[in-house]
Amino acid sequence: MAVHAFVTSRLDYCNSLYCGISKSQIARLQLVQNAAARFLRKCRKHEHITPILKDLHWLPVSQRIHFKILLFVYKSLHNLAPAYLSELLHLYSPSRTLRSCDQALLVVPHVRLKRRGARAFAVAGPQLWNILPLEIRMAPSLSSFKSLLKTYFFSLVY
Repeated sequence: MAVHAFVTSRLDYCNSLYCGISKSQIARLQLVQNAAARFLRKCRKHEHITPILKDLHWLPVSQRIHFKILLFVYKSLHNLAPAYLSELLHLYSPSRTLRSCDQALLVVPHVRLKRRGARAFAVAGPQLWNILPLEIRMAPSLSSFKSLLKTYFFSLVY
């Protein structure tokens, strides 16, 4: 259990900063997670890792990054995060009545620099949030949001 606590805490520490990094960099982090999973399950190096990760209820690194960002977005929208994060997010309110009015969407700001600008929380957060199904965006509590979000990512990955 110490390995699990040590490795996942290191992978999760500031992992929202990893949003938008290259696939090769994410693959390196995924190798660390895979090695920890194999160590915990005492598996050989060449066994498939997907069933092991699924059995441990671990999301792959890229989904963990998205999970953390979306958690920050939810907390920001419900005044559970610092004010400086909440100020970066704006609810979408069209000038006239549209079907999207009650979808709990966020405004995605225009970025000038695609490479670095799209990695900012003010851009990445709304982009990921708007992709989520409505039932997850409208979750009544933080615990239900986490549960629905993890279930959603599990259904996408496994």
